[in-house]
Amino acid sequence: MFRLITIEREYGCGAAAIAAQLADRLGWKLWDQLLTEEIARLASVDQAAVRRCDERMDSRLHRLAKSFWRGSYERNSAALGSQMFDADCMLPMMQEAMNKIGQEGNAVVVGRGAPYLLRENPDAFHVFLYAPRSEKIRRTMAEGHSEEDAAEMVDSVDRERIAYVKHYFNADWPTRSLYHVMLNTAVGNEPVVQTILDTMHLVEGRPKATTYEHPNVPASSR
Repeated sequence: MFRLITIEREYGCGAAAIAAQLADRLGWKLWDQLLTEEIARLASVDQAAVRRCDERMDSRLHRLAKSFWRGSYERNSAALGSQMFDADCMLPMMQEAMNKIGQEGNAVVVGRGAPYLLRENPDAFHVFLYAPRSEKIRRTMAEGHSEEDAAEMVDSVDRERIAYVKHYFNADWPTRSLYHVMLNTAVGNEPVVQTILDTMHLVEGRPKATTYEHPNVPASSR
């Protein structure tokens, strides 16, 4: 029986609203902003520091600075605070949070590498959402962004996600073999929500096998 839904998505396709509708329909907990809050709590940093690392690799400048931070005196570490928190720090904390979510169940999880980190959980139903570029720009503009900004965000955010998944999971994004269903959100939020629920019930009790392996995670944490 599926007790988790992971939602991976292209930027601007409306996944946040769709995930919220799914959680509401099922009466499950929505792990989107809540996941940012949980990582900030585990790391004892501001939520802004977590958002800065969210599904993106650290900049070259940050990696260079990090080599200097590692050589600083221990007494200076508190002063560095959120500056020391980066994507390398975040991944094991994300795995810890995902393990907890997987054990609790009854959750809809948005992004943050969830289909990779929960890939061996038989209770998880994995969804990938996408849309034509014009639809993603339209939805992003509806949130108050200019057309120029919307186009730049639609293109750049997904480039960052591609690099992030390649670096930390050694996989191409999206990794199609991970997902039970991939849906075009241009058909509308409600049809997408209903299709996810219908498909989940159709395949219930028949967990999907996958050949994907994460080479950097010990077997004990899989």
